[in-house]
Amino acid sequence: MQRYELDAWLGDHDLTDDQLRDLLDAANEIEERYPEPDDSEERDAALVTAYRLMIADPETVVDDLGADLLRARQAEAAALAGIRHAATALVRIDRSARGIESQAGFAERVGVDRMTVRDWIGLR
Repeated sequence: MQRYELDAWLGDHDLTDDQLRDLLDAANEIEERYPEPDDSEERDAALVTAYRLMIADPETVVDDLGADLLRARQAEAAALAGIRHAATALVRIDRSARGIESQAGFAERVGVDRMTVRDWIGLR
């Protein structure tokens, strides 16, 4: 990342020149850690955290991140419970059985492995 890109990303700020240099170094390390275009969300989150650690109490930042992670895990668990129930209700077990979706189609649609779907419906 170039300095002008960091300035554009930050907009108005109260960082010192030393803080800007440190943030630019962190941004470049982050870009090395998450180099792929598909890594943009992780890259952005890491950069926001690097910035927050400069302007806020680090303990508060870490506590906030921990709370975010807990909420995300709870949301994932709830979504998986719903998906698992949908699989047991909707996926056909064999070609002759009545069901709305194939195992592979359901797995692809919800973003899980087909073997996971087979496990959920009792075929593993």
